[in-house]
Amino acid sequence: MTDDPAPEIGIDDFLKVDVRVGTVTDVADFPEARRAAYKLWIDFGPLGTRKTSAQVTAHYSREDLLGRQVAAVVNFPAKQIAKFRSECLVLGFPDAHGDVVLIAPERPVPNGGRLY
Repeated sequence: MTDDPAPEIGIDDFLKVDVRVGTVTDVADFPEARRAAYKLWIDFGPLGTRKTSAQVTAHYSREDLLGRQVAAVVNFPAKQIAKFRSECLVLGFPDAHGDVVLIAPERPVPNGGRLY
C-alpha cells in the first residue's frame, strides 16, 4: 500500500464494494496467524454471521471488541488464513505506527446496513 491517491473512479465502481455494518458477537485469539490477530464473528443482520481475522490487537482487547459495531467489506472472496476461513474484511485506518484503528458508526445502527 502507498500513500498516493487511488485513481479516480465513478459511483458505479464504488457501489461494487459492499460495505456493511455488523456487531462483533465472538472473539478468539489466533495464535496460528503470522502477525498478531483475533478471530472475529460478526452479525450482519439479514446477511447472517460471518467470520474474519483482524490484526487489531495493538488497540483492542477481546473485551473491547465484543458488542462493538464495525464496518466490513462483505463481497470479497473468502480467504484462507492458516486453518481459518475469513469471510469479510473489517475496515480501519493505520495510526502513526501502522496499527489499525477500526471504522465504526458514531451511533448504533441496524446490523447489515450498507454504506453509501
